[in-house]
Amino acid sequence: MRDLALYAASRTHVYLADVPNPGTGKQPPHTEGLTTILQWVAWIVCGLCVAGLLFVAGRMAVMHNRGEGGQHMTGLAYVLGACVIVGSASALVGALV
Repeated sequence: MRDLALYAASRTHVYLADVPNPGTGKQPPHTEGLTTILQWVAWIVCGLCVAGLLFVAGRMAVMHNRGEGGQHMTGLAYVLGACVIVGSASALVGALV
């Protein structure tokens, strides 16, 4: 029984070794415009994250002066969550591909 398990494990290993590795890939021809658009979108989204942080910070400062506080933590959490997703978007897509 043990020999059969070792044989099955060794055969599985051989089949897994034959799977081709696509590597990092190669950009198809005539897609430079798409790459430029993606870079612009990434830049705009990063700018929106910074603007979102400044907006939430401004609201927190105004509400603190009025005596209201702690209600903007959910907004801050959403903006920081978006910043983390934007910052790790490339790694997330790379892990899924």
